[in-house]
Amino acid sequence: TMQCDEVIWQVINQQFCSFKVSTSVQNFCRNEHNVTGLCNRQSCPLANSQYATIMEDNGQCVLYIKTIERAHSPANLWEKITLSKNYATCFPEWSAFCLVSTHSSLS
Repeated sequence: TMQCDEVIWQVINQQFCSFKVSTSVQNFCRNEHNVTGLCNRQSCPLANSQYATIMEDNGQCVLYIKTIERAHSPANLWEKITLSKNYATCFPEWSAFCLVSTHSSLS
């Protein structure tokens, strides 16, 4: 999948991306899942098969995880995990996910 990610990035970066906004100084990304708002390889949700972001949905924090096994179905590509409204419990939920996903990607 890393090779596919690189091919996707080359096409997006050198040819066309409907989310890219170019200025004389910097390229920006309008994709709602982009964490930084910058158009670069590391923060591109399209060119990364492993990607996650936290967004607000109807006043609730939701962890969106790109699940590559669902790539054949773009409408279901993002797994949604609703996080607790309480920051004290929300942060450990998110941290636990990061720890598990980092561990599984290393093994």
